Amino acid sequence: MTLSPAKKNLLTAGLLVVLLAGGATYAWQRLHHSGPGEGFASGNGRIEATEVDVATKLGGRVDAILVNEGDFVTAGQPLAQMQILSLQAQRDEAQARQQQSLSAVASAEAQVAVRESDYQAALAQSAQRESELDAAQRRLARSEVLVKEGASSLQEVDDDRARVRGMQAAVTAAQAQVTAARAAVVAARTQVSGARSTVTAAAATVQRIKVDIDDSTLVAPRAGRVQYRIAQPGEVLGGGGKLLNLVDLSDVYMTFFVPEAVAGKLALGAEARIVLDAAPQYVIPARISFVASTAQFTPKTVETASERQKLMFRVKAQIDPALLQQHLTLVKTGLPGVAWVRTDQSQAWPPQLVTRVPQ
Repeated sequence: MTLSPAKKNLLTAGLLVVLLAGGATYAWQRLHHSGPGEGFASGNGRIEATEVDVATKLGGRVDAILVNEGDFVTAGQPLAQMQILSLQAQRDEAQARQQQSLSAVASAEAQVAVRESDYQAALAQSAQRESELDAAQRRLARSEVLVKEGASSLQEVDDDRARVRGMQAAVTAAQAQVTAARAAVVAARTQVSGARSTVTAAAATVQRIKVDIDDSTLVAPRAGRVQYRIAQPGEVLGGGGKLLNLVDLSDVYMTFFVPEAVAGKLALGAEARIVLDAAPQYVIPARISFVASTAQFTPKTVETASERQKLMFRVKAQIDPALLQQHLTLVKTGLPGVAWVRTDQSQAWPPQLVTRVPQ
């Protein structure tokens, strides 16, 4: 059967596509398994990011969730709302108690004024009694002189003495009233201080409830993407109950493992390259942000040299946040891939690992 020129061209183009795809796959497999040669090392891993759980501070019913899975959010953006009817009632009650406390302060201050007035009256009465005592003592002295001269009777002297003793008792009573009035003033001032403390406590209660009301609106602690909705409107959660899970897209990295010989040559901040299985045409630049100080997946005590060769150290290669910001919609966690590092910093990156990112 003879093919037309158009069909021949179409068949030829199809064969070219298959060959190119096969060549790319072969090149990727060669790179993936064999690597670029000496001076480079690699480890398998998955793209990860810092996750943040958004949870309620207090127990209660979920009133509304304002975002969906996959939504991008900014720091401080409201994400969910808890019901606050009970908190509003508590706030109103606390405000009423605060007003009662303010009235109690005013009443206590009025009592202080009354007690101070009583104190001043007691002082005046004491001064009057002391003046009357002084007059009685002077009269008694004159009477005693007159009795000696025969110009006055003994009865008058006795009466003057009795008057002096009576005034002395009156002065003592007046001084006691002054002391009592002074104590009443101190007690009234103490009541004022206690009433003011009650006002402060009531104001603190009102402020605490307002904070709880504000905390009932759950906001994003940082910018990121909503990964999961853990709860739904109408559900009742306890204190610390989780509603949402966010992924911080400014902190994306790949965790992988390398042997001890490689880990000892890695420095923090050193360049790395990440190639994802799902997008082998891209080479993502990264930097080493963490190298574990101890090996994992091995016994604590290793006896033989062959066992020591199996020690693997955890390494994190962090992707530049500025690059992530340019491609937020493409960032996905959980994607497997390979992270490449240089054990010989004097070598240049081979053409297969030159940075290539989406435009």
